[in-house]
Amino acid sequence: MILPIVSVVVCYLLGSVSFSVVLSKLLKGIDIRQHGSGNAGATNTLRVLGKGPAILVLALDVLKGIAAVWLGRWLGGGDAWTAALCGIAAIIGHNWPLYFRFRGGKGIATTIGVMATLFFFPALYAGIIAILSIVFTRYVSLGSLIFVFLTPIFLAVSGEFGPYFWTSLIIGVFAFWRHRTNIVKIVQGKENKLGSKGGKRVV
Repeated sequence: MILPIVSVVVCYLLGSVSFSVVLSKLLKGIDIRQHGSGNAGATNTLRVLGKGPAILVLALDVLKGIAAVWLGRWLGGGDAWTAALCGIAAIIGHNWPLYFRFRGGKGIATTIGVMATLFFFPALYAGIIAILSIVFTRYVSLGSLIFVFLTPIFLAVSGEFGPYFWTSLIIGVFAFWRHRTNIVKIVQGKENKLGSKGGKRVV
């Protein structure tokens, strides 16, 4: 019983490593949460620091989610709930990081890593639709919400109503809560589009 609890705590601490904050301080000596949209994530890193750092942040945040699930599987002896809770813990850590005064990102990249590791094909199908929506609308936030909305639907269609289904619902609630201001902006037509000058590039 101790190892699963330890694994969840460790995964929260892993998730709390905000790579966008770390890289912005290393590369430009700034706190990215004070620039652009103020979000500590890959999209704002793209706006503020450019493509290279954004791709690195995206990859590292996804890897956090993957690592958390595998750590949960390993320490939990393959128990599905332990793996799922470790994934959720990593997302919580990303959103509310212990090391950065609980001001983190919105957790979508880490969510991708968690969902793709726990239930690959439902996440893949939802991801394809989400990417298409971003291509056509250039709203990353909308694509993110579509991703977390459709994944539990695809799980349900596949007949999965166990730990993974409930995990996807919990993660979806987190995502919608973290994107509540984005939802308002989308409705009002004020949301920044991918590639727009929503934040001044730091040079």
